[in-house]
Amino acid sequence: MLERLRIQNFKSWQDTGDMAFGSLTGFFGTNSSGKSSILQFLLMLKQTVESSDRSRVLHLGDDKSYVDLGTTYDILHNHEDPSTLGFTLAYRDSHYEHHLEYNSSLNYKSIIEFTALIARNDDNVQLLSFDYAKKDLTGGIRKAGVKLLNAGNDISKSIYEDYSTDSREHKQNIVSQKDPAGKFYAFPRFATYKGIFSVIDFELELESLFAGTYYLGPLREYPSRLYVWAGEQTQSVGNRGERAVAALLSSRNQGPTIDMGEGQPKRTVEEHVAHWLKELGLIYSFKVQPIAPNRKEYEVRIQRTAESASVFLTDVGFGVSQILPVLVLLFYVPEGSTVILEQPEIHLHPAVQAGLADVFIDAIKRRKVQIILESHSEHLLQRLQLRMAEKGLNPEKEFDFNQAKLYFTSIEEGKSKLTPLQLDEYGNINNWPEGFFGDTFGEAAAMLRAEMQRKMQAQ
Repeated sequence: MLERLRIQNFKSWQDTGDMAFGSLTGFFGTNSSGKSSILQFLLMLKQTVESSDRSRVLHLGDDKSYVDLGTTYDILHNHEDPSTLGFTLAYRDSHYEHHLEYNSSLNYKSIIEFTALIARNDDNVQLLSFDYAKKDLTGGIRKAGVKLLNAGNDISKSIYEDYSTDSREHKQNIVSQKDPAGKFYAFPRFATYKGIFSVIDFELELESLFAGTYYLGPLREYPSRLYVWAGEQTQSVGNRGERAVAALLSSRNQGPTIDMGEGQPKRTVEEHVAHWLKELGLIYSFKVQPIAPNRKEYEVRIQRTAESASVFLTDVGFGVSQILPVLVLLFYVPEGSTVILEQPEIHLHPAVQAGLADVFIDAIKRRKVQIILESHSEHLLQRLQLRMAEKGLNPEKEFDFNQAKLYFTSIEEGKSKLTPLQLDEYGNINNWPEGFFGDTFGEAAAMLRAEMQRKMQAQ
């Protein structure tokens, strides 16, 4: 789970500064103000981690990746060349919950901090340095990293690792000659490592962070009358939600997984998605069924009301097919996953946009997922604020303001600027930016003045 992020010299961001992430992290702001770029940066790192090409420092994307960012010239702030891209990630150790299972008295968050510098000079992209730092469960500090010493085809790297506790210190330096640069986080494969721990553990933990990160984009697939599923276990709903129905069918193999609280039977993913579609006022019933016995073609049947006939998903409002991948993703991914959503409210009625906030709170409470979103929805934000104000009054839907990290992005002098929104325990935003969601009260006042002026002219 992501704890903090800082990005320097990426697209419109000269420096984001330190960004804290919570159970729900939201980026709001005007168009082209840089909020999508923050999500794109995380997706760039994810597709680099998943790339089979170990020699590529950064995978900037293609037509099959999560995001296509062009070239390093395109992603560097103001297209400066030479220039250096820098970033720092802090994230929770993926094994932390495992440790707690065996020792419930532990009150320590094991956090890993990763920092990297990547340089571009005349189309030549080089990894200058990276390093990891981690406090282990005993309070000791573990560090490991790579620094580039010489440029050129024969690259010499200094690999160092430090280990210290209250009682001892251990330091060592290893130099690896003629080892080609690799991914932004990967240690050279031809070095011999000695010491108390394996530096490869750091790689695996970072890879685990991004393996547990899932993404749904703003442009989603149109609904179909038939869906083909041959029994495969899909990993996600797809970038455009194209595998949402396949994920629902895959979830049947898992049985009931959604914990409904003490004394209540668990729900299947399919049942919980149907519950939320009904709760949001979009449908009365929802069913995924084969078109005939022993067939791999499936149809999605919807009843809009209790009295209405069952129809195909394609024959109801477009909003159902657009919110379906959001719901499936949140309740299908493994517990503790990080979910990145771009404009989850797209094509939805304002009342449903507000209801999305309740869906997010439910997923956070029941599945311990972390949600990172970019949105233009005032209705979604206001519902979140309401649930913060209701703490102690509405136990099922209340939301602790400390779990939310909200930001407003804007452009000043050609650079993106990030403003952390100052929330209080009642959901109030104490530094509401000017023009955050337009000027609703100003428009109403102008309308009233125009009405009065026209009536006076008519007299």
